[in-house]
Amino acid sequence: MDTITLGRTNLQVSVMGMGGGGPSRLGSRDNRISEAESIAIVQQALDAGVNFIDTAEAYGTEEIVGKAIKDRLRESVVISSKKTTWDTDMSREAVISSLENSLRRLDTDYIDIYHLHGVEPDKYEPYLQDVVPVLQAMQQQGKIRFIGVTEAWNSDKEHIMLQRALQDDIWDVFMVGYNLLNQTARKTVLQPCIEQNIGTLIMFAVRRALSLPDHLKDTLQKLIDSGELDAVEIDMNDPLGFLTADGIAESIPDAAYRFSRYTPGVHVTLSGTGNPAHLQQNIASLQRPPLPSETVERLNHIFRKVRSVTGQ
Repeated sequence: MDTITLGRTNLQVSVMGMGGGGPSRLGSRDNRISEAESIAIVQQALDAGVNFIDTAEAYGTEEIVGKAIKDRLRESVVISSKKTTWDTDMSREAVISSLENSLRRLDTDYIDIYHLHGVEPDKYEPYLQDVVPVLQAMQQQGKIRFIGVTEAWNSDKEHIMLQRALQDDIWDVFMVGYNLLNQTARKTVLQPCIEQNIGTLIMFAVRRALSLPDHLKDTLQKLIDSGELDAVEIDMNDPLGFLTADGIAESIPDAAYRFSRYTPGVHVTLSGTGNPAHLQQNIASLQRPPLPSETVERLNHIFRKVRSVTGQ
């Protein structure tokens, strides 16, 4: 697995990150698989060279991650976790308690990257004033190495919060919504992150619209109806079929992962699953070379006006 320097953190991280959230939550959502099987999934990723694991108190997967890394050298794994901001209590005491509980569940003395999670644009200023100083105090105590922030992309599709966050030189890492359908982050977030040396984690590289053919058709039709796509540029009988033609990509998800991975400014592309075979497919995709430049240019052109979808 290739590695990359995660911006100003200088952490050497795998270009694929194991995602503990999303629709699967390591297979734990709705008890799809046993805890032992979820632990094995994380260990399978680690054995393949994935050294970055993302979780959160809200995902319910911190304990799984903690058990999966228990017999590994702690410094060999980079752990990202999060304080959920949709909690009603964001007091100093609540934030400290959340962090301490995450440390306990992860069975570790420190978290490499601790984020404020799902920050809405109108909540950014209060959190900047009231919560960030608490995180900085925990950082000084050695319980957090680096501080991050994640956006609520389902409601903030044009990255208003992150554009505001770029004005404050306090964030080491951003979690950004980005994929081949909605590429708005490329200019508004990823390019400035290159300039400011901020690490980036990509969520939503592949979600339902890019993994389920019927959902892809529905999504593309809505974009045509809204005027965000030109109908003449999409073959609705074989949506995005050019991505798998002539061996360009193994599948649409394969193309989507590679599109994300090689976008300038992207460091870690997150991928979550509770299925060993699916995990291996994702690992393979994120180790393949870039899509041909003409394919990337075609995707950039087709989806140049899209603003209203996340691919969820």
